[in-house]
Amino acid sequence: MELTAIHQSLATRVLVVADDQDNRVLLDRLLQGAGYRTSLVADGAAAVQAATDEMPDLMLLDVGLPRRNGFEVCRRLRADPRTVALPIILVTGRGSSQDVVAGLDAGADDFVRKPYDQAELMARIRSVLRLARVTAEMAGAQGVIAALANAVEAKDATTEHHCQRLAGFAHRLGAEIGLDPAQLRAVIYGAMLHDVGKIGIADAILRKPGPLDAAEWAQMRQHPVIGERICEPLAIAERFGLIIRHHHERWDGGGYPDGIRGEAIPIGARIVGLVDAFDAMTHDRPYQAARTADAALDELRREAGRQFDPALVSAFVPLVVGSPGIPEPSVAVPVMAALATASRA
Repeated sequence: MELTAIHQSLATRVLVVADDQDNRVLLDRLLQGAGYRTSLVADGAAAVQAATDEMPDLMLLDVGLPRRNGFEVCRRLRADPRTVALPIILVTGRGSSQDVVAGLDAGADDFVRKPYDQAELMARIRSVLRLARVTAEMAGAQGVIAALANAVEAKDATTEHHCQRLAGFAHRLGAEIGLDPAQLRAVIYGAMLHDVGKIGIADAILRKPGPLDAAEWAQMRQHPVIGERICEPLAIAERFGLIIRHHHERWDGGGYPDGIRGEAIPIGARIVGLVDAFDAMTHDRPYQAARTADAALDELRREAGRQFDPALVSAFVPLVVGSPGIPEPSVAVPVMAALATASRA
């Protein structure tokens, strides 16, 4: 095992649940030899208690247990908010597909049949732990992103719920053109945080009811760069940072901050730029009254091939025309639900 993997496993606690003593001892030696810390229990009731008392990082759970079998233990742990996210690998000597389905339905993350290959078992353990770490990081990132989006909207009251609407529109448009789950996540994050750089722009500029002068406009044009910089410390920012930076670029190259054009603009930035413009046109702002959806769509059509990607305009218009109205947060795509769906895909 590589040194990095050993260092990671040293902090990892595995709860081994097996009624057979020889099997417990074998798993204990195998795991400790790989640098994991272990706890051993012999029945289902003890497994539930140990899981809540010790909060391990992973459970290896035998199906055939006295005092509550492995399926029952799984269901009990998934019903408890303290252990709902505990990674669980079921181990069984029964090889039927019905057992596999029952285990996964009960909430197990993986299923290993006995007799198991030791190298395969350790690989499955590493895989499940890796997925658990990524899931935890994503959950943490979602909380940070929501907080940053709320901070932007608190700074500019005229954009209340703007980020949520954009995320809903962007998700729908991204799905319509066939973006994969990772791209959809990036587009949703980028939409939520597209204007986070406005935290660094003076309130007098953001709330000015009339046109900005040259100096004010120069400051405003920096908000995509500021936003990208604010998000850099987030571990997943590399997936959506360029969306934030480039959402004000134009298809014809006349946008900012870098003046790139056409397909050189990241697809996520093209999506967010389009739906941002539509939402801004259909809601009151200090510098303009809201337009109707039809009027806003007409403007998008006029600017197709100039400000906006014409293919995206063609894909977006039917999404709005086929909707009962301009989505508000109550009827827009639930952003966190969309993220959860994309994360599972």
